[in-house]
Amino acid sequence: MRLGLAISSFDWEGGPTRYAERLGAIGTAAEDAGFDSIALGDHLWLNPWMGGPEGSQLEAYTTLGFLAAKTSRIKLMTLVTAASYRHPGMLAKIVTTLDVLSGGRAWLGIGAGDDEAEARGLGLPYPPLTERFGLLEESLQVCLRMWTGTQGDERPFEGSSYRLERPLNLPQSLSRPHPPILIGGDGERRTLPLVARYADAAGLRPTPELPRKLDVLRRHCETEGRDYTSIEKTCVFAFDVGPNGSRVDELLGQLRWLASMGIQTVIGRVTDVERIEPLEVMGRDVIPAVADL
Repeated sequence: MRLGLAISSFDWEGGPTRYAERLGAIGTAAEDAGFDSIALGDHLWLNPWMGGPEGSQLEAYTTLGFLAAKTSRIKLMTLVTAASYRHPGMLAKIVTTLDVLSGGRAWLGIGAGDDEAEARGLGLPYPPLTERFGLLEESLQVCLRMWTGTQGDERPFEGSSYRLERPLNLPQSLSRPHPPILIGGDGERRTLPLVARYADAAGLRPTPELPRKLDVLRRHCETEGRDYTSIEKTCVFAFDVGPNGSRVDELLGQLRWLASMGIQTVIGRVTDVERIEPLEVMGRDVIPAVADL
């Protein structure tokens, strides 16, 4: 099992004047601890489950670019970009740039989007759900077209929602055949079919329903002629090691439970991450202990 670090809140002591210092320290410590990835929520307002829109939230791709300069190995991604927020031509270029400047460490994390209040508040596109899934699929198609070959498949793209006359992409991504794609969500009728068709990883919820969800994904893979084992099974979680590592055993039990249901990578928010010590505990007592799960 691999573990990733999710950074989902920035309400840290010292406020914005210390964000750069703290983020740099977190990125370095996460890499030193052996985390496989760093993921940022692609939101402009803080999620309601983290305290609501009055909390601090940095823009994800700018922040990932900053972290790319502070690290050298760890993968970088969003959990996840709402497809309707960015035109896919621009999104492919953003992820390509992150990939090039990080030395081939970028992933595309993408989904249909789920924060209507944020979108309405800032005037971002947020059409009905069926249309958002259409935008999601076309965004995946455009990104894959732009990551084809040495400079993209330049034939015009004609979709229901997007039209690109020349999907040129230079420089091309360093990751080949393209930056890996993670699709977030576990909906059985819309999301999991897209995972089977396009994704390198599935971003699932950590519930007792996981085995059934994975069975559904397996069936969709059979329909698509896709190797089910080629798709990485991931989920989001919370890593709370407790004061001085007092909850490590409890966390290890939770991770073994997720592994028993088929999860290969867990991406989690570390409680009190800004203190750095919890990351060190994760690196010493948790990451090595789950490596063989």
